[in-house]
Amino acid sequence: MNIDVVISAQHIKPEKFKDRIVVVIDVLRATSVMVTALNNGCDKIIPVKEIEEAIDIASKDKNKYLLGGERGGIKIDKFDFSNSPLDYIEDIVKGKSLIMTTTNGTRAIKNSEEAERIFIGALINGRVVAEKLAKLNKDVTFVNAGTDGEFSMDDFITSGYIINCLRDIMKNHCTLTDIAKTSEYVYINNPSIISFVKDALHYKRMKDLRYNEDLRYCLSKDLINIVPEYKDGEIKIY
Repeated sequence: MNIDVVISAQHIKPEKFKDRIVVVIDVLRATSVMVTALNNGCDKIIPVKEIEEAIDIASKDKNKYLLGGERGGIKIDKFDFSNSPLDYIEDIVKGKSLIMTTTNGTRAIKNSEEAERIFIGALINGRVVAEKLAKLNKDVTFVNAGTDGEFSMDDFITSGYIINCLRDIMKNHCTLTDIAKTSEYVYINNPSIISFVKDALHYKRMKDLRYNEDLRYCLSKDLINIVPEYKDGEIKIY
């Protein structure tokens, strides 16, 4: 198994994803939202790049669809929810379809469509993602959504955690690129993830917006035991 990491959505080269599995990571907070919503009974998630597209889809059946997402960390006007995973409780999302658009995460997913399969990863489901990848035993690229097209420490250390889990399960029968080795090295030397990312730009932005509970939740390991997959324009538990 060959393992690689792409450091932001801006650095995606779709032609390099052919015959590979991709794991998209936007730990603060899009992929954490997706994992949480589906775990709480959401039927499916439709990720889109643009606000107008999300509104257009939702307008077809207002009883079926919920709108969630952000721009710059702030809830989009006329949307049902922001990008806080704590908003997506079972009583609200169960049996519903969620349409999401975010600054970084949904763009990273849509830009990875050349991959053979696309899974949704976060710290809250990190170990089970590694277990899934080990069973498939195919080359994998971790796509970090990043922040505004740039490298993001929180996504990078999340990749490192999942890589570390994967190498443990595979008994080190993996070949890592330099960037993948660096990602794992960062995690191994900073197992207290919050202490590593607390000075990161994205973390500080979330603190400034008073998303303290989101930060605690999203930067916790292995709370959820599902691996959502993006296929045919939808994210579901297949």
